[in-house]
Amino acid sequence: MEALAVRLSGLDPYVDGAIRIVAFYDTLMRRRVDLPALVRASAGLAECVAGIRLHGTGRATRVSPHGKEASTPPSPASAVAPVILDEEEIGTVWLERPGPPNPLDEVLLDRLAIAAATAVERYGPARTTMADPALVELAISSDSDEAAGARALRLLGFAAGLPVHVVAVRSRLPLDRIGGLVCPARPVKAARLADVGVILATTVDRAWFPADVHAGIGTAGSPCRSWRQARTALRFTTPREPVVHYADLGALALLAEIPRDAARDNADVAAIARIAGKPEDLETLDAYCATGSLRRAADLLHLHHSSVARRLDQIGKTLGFDLTEPTGPVRARLALTAWRLLDD
Repeated sequence: MEALAVRLSGLDPYVDGAIRIVAFYDTLMRRRVDLPALVRASAGLAECVAGIRLHGTGRATRVSPHGKEASTPPSPASAVAPVILDEEEIGTVWLERPGPPNPLDEVLLDRLAIAAATAVERYGPARTTMADPALVELAISSDSDEAAGARALRLLGFAAGLPVHVVAVRSRLPLDRIGGLVCPARPVKAARLADVGVILATTVDRAWFPADVHAGIGTAGSPCRSWRQARTALRFTTPREPVVHYADLGALALLAEIPRDAARDNADVAAIARIAGKPEDLETLDAYCATGSLRRAADLLHLHHSSVARRLDQIGKTLGFDLTEPTGPVRARLALTAWRLLDD
């Protein structure tokens, strides 16, 4: 690197300076310096105040060229660069140079940002939500041995023995935003595997899922088992109940184990398929099964109870059994759920 710098310096002083800056930060990273040391070194190299702020902590560190924390009021930044880790912006670095920027300030900040991301990852755990999909897959895969899965969790920032929930998500919203909302207290990690989003979190608040997000939540414990549970729970989600916890399914979870052909050939499930072409009938049946009461279903649908009664009478004739009988709502709910499970 030094030989190349010497050869290029005669051709272009800018290139010479840039290469020397790259070599400077390469040395700092090899020595595994922490963030305060990086900022001090950068301020000395730039000969002006240098600063860094991580979004996770919100605290800004400003250092003067003399290596001490800057005591002067912050000046407008002359140059700024984002700190990126796992494709997520986790902070910013900047210089407060009086007068016009130095031509090499952009190179200096670029290398400082890279070195800062490396330091955060090393001394973290990293305060990012998005993670390497391969690492997440290793943590939740049934093909991984216990030691490999535990190591993947540690690399993701989860301490040994810490209970981890796995959440399967379908949404158009960014996964990092969803993860930050449902688990505001770290650690939480997310990645997309095929067409399903995966969130790993120590705690999950189901009430904080944004609208239009369908999510299945597995129980804490083995990430592999929790992932299977989360995928099963995701199959049970509906527009009326977009977030389902596997533990709340109870015996209903057994419906997910029924072979598709067997479910499709069942008379009650076939009858549900026949009324599926009438959205108002399907909505009425869903409301009645969810509430277990004609009047509460009417309130939910904003209809008069007599109108709901007429609909249920007609639906019962299509299904072939009386919905007002004690077993009627149970059969209807099981058939409706099994029919929905046919379409993932």
